[in-house]
Amino acid sequence: MKKKSTFQKITMVIVWLMIISTVGSLVLGALSGLGLLNFS
Repeated sequence: MKKKSTFQKITMVIVWLMIISTVGSLVLGALSGLGLLNFS
């Protein structure tokens, strides 16, 4: 039980990190793109 719960926690952390990094990169890319379009 403890091993499963720990494994699930680690898996959730990895999944959340992947989701946050993906969404973050998309948001940064969109903001940078809009910024470049607006400034240029």
